[in-house]
Amino acid sequence: MIHVLVVDDDFMVARLHSSVVARQPGFEVVGAARTGADALTAVRSLRPDLVLLDIYLPDMSGLEVLRRFRESSADYPVDVIVISAARDLETLRTAQHGGVFQYLVKPFEIDSLRVRLEEYEAYRAQLHELTEIDQAEVDRVFRSSGSRAAVAAPKGISPETTDLVVRALGEAPDDGMSASDCAAVTGLSRSSTRRYLEHLVTIGRAEMRPRYGVAGRPERRYRLLQR
Repeated sequence: MIHVLVVDDDFMVARLHSSVVARQPGFEVVGAARTGADALTAVRSLRPDLVLLDIYLPDMSGLEVLRRFRESSADYPVDVIVISAARDLETLRTAQHGGVFQYLVKPFEIDSLRVRLEEYEAYRAQLHELTEIDQAEVDRVFRSSGSRAAVAAPKGISPETTDLVVRALGEAPDDGMSASDCAAVTGLSRSSTRRYLEHLVTIGRAEMRPRYGVAGRPERRYRLLQR
């Protein structure tokens, strides 16, 4: 049985996530916490295998909680799936460096959480099956864990339209393009285009740089990052 601690300051959200975990075969919710301090105390006392961690907590950032988890990992090691509305690249990178198993961006389809739990269960099962580790076994385990900070696409973001926006950015000038430029090329509305561009920034496929020298606010220019 995989023991899970749910950390979210919103009582209803925590209850929803707990219910999803409780219905997942092989998983058990051992507790819930609404603050970072409570999360740290709960991990010490309950010793969960997995923490579902929000970033926006009332007393400290979830990233600070994650850092403290890692400092104490020798005493009570724990795996983490971040579930948060935080979608800026710096938060994503910090979470990735902190060794999170997955990163889900709110709002998301509930099935996305179920899939991540299944992936985590498969990952643990493969680790437990290992006896004498060779490179092939190492490769298999790391493939099963997937991208540790893979971001689930927010509701309404489709892969096909994402590819369309990526192609438009790929053909943009060296200084990138604005959301209006991209909307004109793709045929999408400006608001939809901005949403897709920001999603690409969040997952590390694109970057945004402000361009100054125009009236009003600086223009936001988006550029595709080379892989």
